[in-house]
Amino acid sequence: MSAAAKYTTFIKDLACRYGFEQCGIARAQQLDEDARRLERWLHGGMHGSMQYMENYFDLRIDPTKLVPGARSVITLLKNYFPAQQPPATDARISKYAWGTDYHWVIKDALKSMMAEMQTAIGQFEGRGFVDSAPVLERAWAQRSGLGWIGRNGNLITKESGSFFFIATLIVDVELEYDDPFARDYCGSCRRCIDACPTEAIGPDKTINGSKCISYFTIELKDAIIPDEQKGRFQNWAFGCDTCQDVCPWNRFSKPHHELQFTPIPEVLNFSTRDWEALSEEAFRKIFKKSPLSRAKLKGLQRNVRFLAEGANQQV
Repeated sequence: MSAAAKYTTFIKDLACRYGFEQCGIARAQQLDEDARRLERWLHGGMHGSMQYMENYFDLRIDPTKLVPGARSVITLLKNYFPAQQPPATDARISKYAWGTDYHWVIKDALKSMMAEMQTAIGQFEGRGFVDSAPVLERAWAQRSGLGWIGRNGNLITKESGSFFFIATLIVDVELEYDDPFARDYCGSCRRCIDACPTEAIGPDKTINGSKCISYFTIELKDAIIPDEQKGRFQNWAFGCDTCQDVCPWNRFSKPHHELQFTPIPEVLNFSTRDWEALSEEAFRKIFKKSPLSRAKLKGLQRNVRFLAEGANQQV
């Protein structure tokens, strides 16, 4: 067995041991086609006020700019699909934010994985990323054979749908590479397009980020949500799962086994009235390790007021 084959087997076994459901590996190279697609998306202004998306363009498309001498891009998928159904509430929270912030959970796992890899492989250069650096995670996931990018912009796997977090390891180690996922199994399905409350999904897999509910409820800081969106949010107070909930492939989703993703009770049970009455001190205590801390209490209260105004407008 070659060194590349031995290291590849070790890494994939290690990924499983650290709670990742899937692991694929691609050769590190510049993403020319994805670069053109990203450039068109940015020029179309579909990133709204997310100006950070314009930064570090060269790093996004070339892994050797992030890790000099990079040879392999390892993509890892971690399931977050919950065992229980979301409750009926007038302040809905996206499933990914029900438990401990995934950045903390996955970064800890990547750090430990890298330490074990250094011991087994020897000294090498590498970095781990979890949705917090200029890495085109979904493009690398497709290139490493894990799935395809669906019409809703999410990575979809045939076995388990799309409720996964994507993590990336870029290393200067030669490994064995998986074949890219070549087919698109969305077919003629338009369920996500037709179900999107704000019409953010285009027919050509172009997602207008500036129209997405997640953008309005998370990314749009210190600003007023446009009045024309009132009554369209389907009670989403933080994020949105609509395009994933209607996707036929998510009938294969299986409950996760990550204890740290156990739902915070308040996330599932708080109503608009509860959020409005919450104090800053209580918010910091309850949601200290939650993704909801990103929106801050001020942002969440803005969101639930917007939902209430929309509901009153429809009466």
